[in-house]
Amino acid sequence: MAQTDAKTIKSQLKKGELSNLYYLFGADVNGTESLTKAIIKSAVGDNEDFSLTKLSGNSLDISQLRDTIEMMPMMSEYNCILINDYNCEEHKEEEVKQLIDALKEIPPQTIVIFNVTGFEVKVKVNIRKNQRTVNDKNKKLTDFAIKNGVLCEQPLKTSSELAKEISAKVSSRGGMISVKNAQTLAEMCLSDILMINNEIDKLCAYADGREITEQMLEELVPRQSDLTVYNFANAVVAFNRKSAYDMLDDLLERFPKSQDRRMLLSVISGAFTDLYRASCARKAGKGINDVMQDFGYHLEFVVRNAFRDSSRIPTERLRKCITILSEATEKLNSTSADEKIVLEETLTKMLMK
Repeated sequence: MAQTDAKTIKSQLKKGELSNLYYLFGADVNGTESLTKAIIKSAVGDNEDFSLTKLSGNSLDISQLRDTIEMMPMMSEYNCILINDYNCEEHKEEEVKQLIDALKEIPPQTIVIFNVTGFEVKVKVNIRKNQRTVNDKNKKLTDFAIKNGVLCEQPLKTSSELAKEISAKVSSRGGMISVKNAQTLAEMCLSDILMINNEIDKLCAYADGREITEQMLEELVPRQSDLTVYNFANAVVAFNRKSAYDMLDDLLERFPKSQDRRMLLSVISGAFTDLYRASCARKAGKGINDVMQDFGYHLEFVVRNAFRDSSRIPTERLRKCITILSEATEKLNSTSADEKIVLEETLTKMLMK
């Protein structure tokens, strides 16, 4: 039917207009999850226990899917199926073909929703035509969704777009913030809505009804950087030697003190652990909520990003890196070795592995 945006879909839902097939993805994972919930609500109301079937894309059984598609709805108008994180990159071509064949037989009473929250769907941007098209193996499935249902990508919102939402949220809490400062807050948080919401809560509590000023932002909000330990970890496991060494040099410059560099090693180890847990969870057919509950994570975006970034990294490679990092930690704790040298040696070993 169409490739559209979230605003159009929500408008259609208000009119009671639903498609039998949706494919939802994008860098704005929170937006994807919110839109998924809105579609399910419109389809089955408060009867999710009876009319909603949740399936994992990692272990999708096509035969079971065919049977579920044919089910008649119970206590609602529609039988709704949610398939999370089906990545065509991780399935054989014949399996993808079987899936698409099954989707050709969706009856009027069934709604199938694909949503992507744990990996990145690669998109090619044509600036001249203002078009965004999927350009990895998921294209077969997304093209089918365009022709037979609805495809919706939700990229991260710009700081200007987020400024309006930030102003409204601050106002709802009895506070004030200028459009300029709201945009600055969005930029400081790299447009991550979870980070933004956390900072809004903190800022509003501190301002206590006063206007949130630029000085408050500088004093209370840690400015996020694209150069994080997660970027460093991704460069290492991708064997991107130049980027990895450049990032380590930058991190060492930002943490000149001995104690801070020991903490840096701990943070890097934590980043690899997050990636490893996400990788193992994906193999076991587990999701973001499972990892958060099992390991006591409080910030969803940490686990969500780990799922996304670990999607193309061999689990064994992550395991070897964690072993090397553990050896480095033991060396720093048991000797007077120079932290800079240990970190550089550790990076070299991980790249060699």
